[in-house]
Amino acid sequence: MSPSGGRRPLSLLLLLLLLLLGTGQAAGSAHCPSGCSCGYLEVNCTGRQLQEFPAAIPLDTRQLILAANNVSYLPAVELSFLADLVYLDCQKNLLGDDLDFTFIGVAKLVYLDLSFNNLTQVTFGTFSQLLSLVVLKISDNPNLVAIEKDAFANNTWLRHLDVSRTGLTFLDTSTVRDLPNLRFLGLSDNPWHCNCSFLDFITWMADSNVHFPDADNITCYTPEAFRAWKLPAAEVQLHSSCLTQLHKQDYIFLCFVGFCIFFAGTVVAWLAGVCAVIYQVHTSKGEEDEEEEDVVA
Repeated sequence: MSPSGGRRPLSLLLLLLLLLLGTGQAAGSAHCPSGCSCGYLEVNCTGRQLQEFPAAIPLDTRQLILAANNVSYLPAVELSFLADLVYLDCQKNLLGDDLDFTFIGVAKLVYLDLSFNNLTQVTFGTFSQLLSLVVLKISDNPNLVAIEKDAFANNTWLRHLDVSRTGLTFLDTSTVRDLPNLRFLGLSDNPWHCNCSFLDFITWMADSNVHFPDADNITCYTPEAFRAWKLPAAEVQLHSSCLTQLHKQDYIFLCFVGFCIFFAGTVVAWLAGVCAVIYQVHTSKGEEDEEEEDVVA
C-alpha cells in the first residue's frame, strides 16, 4: 500500500473530528441565552442589564453568573431544571424577600453569592434545601435586619459565611455555633447592639476557632456608651455590668416575689390562728358538756 493511501483514512478521520467539534460548538452557542456568553458548563451574564432570569440556559450548566443586573426574582421552577448547578453568583441585583424555597431544585449548590441585593431577612426556608452549601455571601444588604435562629440549621457543610455591611444588630449564638465546619465569618461594619443579650455571642467569638476578617471594624454601634468599641473591649465591660448588676425589671420581679412570700405567709398564719381558735372553742365546749353530765349524775 502506498504512503498516500495510508494517510487518506487518517485525514478523513481528522476532518470528521473537526466537523463534529465545530457542530458541537455551534450547538453550544445556539443554546446560550441571548446577551450572555457561554463556555464549558458555564453561563456568564454579567452586566447585561437583565430585568429577569434568562431563558434557554443549558440544562447541564454548572456555573451561572448573573452579577450586576436588575433581576428582582429567581424563579424556583426554572432553577430546578439546572439540577447540576454548583455555582451561582447573583451579586449586585435587586433580589428581595421572596427567596424561601427558591433553591429547592438546586441541592448540589456549593457556592451562592447574594451580596449587594435587597434582602431584609433570612428564614429557615431560605437556604434549608442547600445541604451541600459551602460558601454563602449575603453581605452588603443594608436592609437585612434579621436572621432566624435556625436559618442555617441544614447547612452543616457551610465553611464561609459573610454577613458584613448589613443592618444586623443581633445574631443568636446558636445560629453559627452549631455549624461544625464554619471557618470564616464576616461581621464587619454592622450596627451591633452591645447589650447583655449580645454578651453570649461576643464570648463565643473570643473562644471559637473561626476567622473574623476585618476584625477592627467589628464594633458596637449602640448603646451610645459603647459606640465604636471593639467587641473584645465591650465584652469586658458587659461582663462586669451584666453579671453583677440588676436591671429595673429584676428589682420589680424580686419585690413581687417578696410580696407574694409575705402575703402567703400572712394567709397561712391567719388560717393557722383561725384553726387554733376553732379547736380551742371546740375543746372548751366538750369540757363544759362533760361537767354538766357529771353534775346531773
